[in-house]
Amino acid sequence: MSDWFERRWLVLTGAGVSTDSGIPDYRGPESVPRQPMTFQDFIASPANRQRYWARAHLGWSRMGGAEPNFTHRFLAERQDRLVGLITQNVDGLHEKAGSLDVVDLHGRLDRVICLDCGDVTSRTEVQARLDALNPGWTEQEVTIAPDGDVDLEDTADFVVADCTQCGGRLKPDVVFFGESVPKPKVNHCFELVERAGREGAALVVLGSSLQVMSGLRFVRRAAKDGMEIVIINRGPTRGDELATVRIDDGVAETLRRLGEG
Repeated sequence: MSDWFERRWLVLTGAGVSTDSGIPDYRGPESVPRQPMTFQDFIASPANRQRYWARAHLGWSRMGGAEPNFTHRFLAERQDRLVGLITQNVDGLHEKAGSLDVVDLHGRLDRVICLDCGDVTSRTEVQARLDALNPGWTEQEVTIAPDGDVDLEDTADFVVADCTQCGGRLKPDVVFFGESVPKPKVNHCFELVERAGREGAALVVLGSSLQVMSGLRFVRRAAKDGMEIVIINRGPTRGDELATVRIDDGVAETLRRLGEG
């Protein structure tokens, strides 16, 4: 049994945690290179928003039914020994497994926000409105892509739902490429890193290539503070040189093996 496994953890999870639930990732060894829509593209034109929502409506109709896997349940059962749980995922599966006080660094796809008045509604409600506006749309056969997207080119006939409060532009309550994580949320995560350091906890990174700075910065802070850093990910990460323990393997397989050891 590894010493770090028995200590308290501050956990940072990425897409490699949810692949076992059938949700593909952007950067895994078997992933296909993709160019996701940026925030700048999303707000640039109604046609871009139509294209986004046409695909996202199909994607969420499949992704919304995803269930937590071994890793989600493992962390939920262990949460009394966690300093905190920060996830870069937007699927809500940590909460669905029973984890409390999860920091959803990039937001959640099950909420929708109006860019014009700030009203927040449930994705379920918006999906129902989109179903009514686009009967039969979700019956198409498509390939699911990361973050609730799908491979679909013909979106010209899709009808987009507007905000019920102001008629404004709706967007899933997630951080798009080209957007920044809200500063209060970033500060809270840095506070968790500092607390973990004071308490002698390890920073455990699960299923993340750490390619984006939004997650890598917490690993860098932990390294600067002299914390033990454990990275479990299939394939290389940007934080490998900072890791004190590096395991190149699947997350669920590794946790199950260590838990039984």
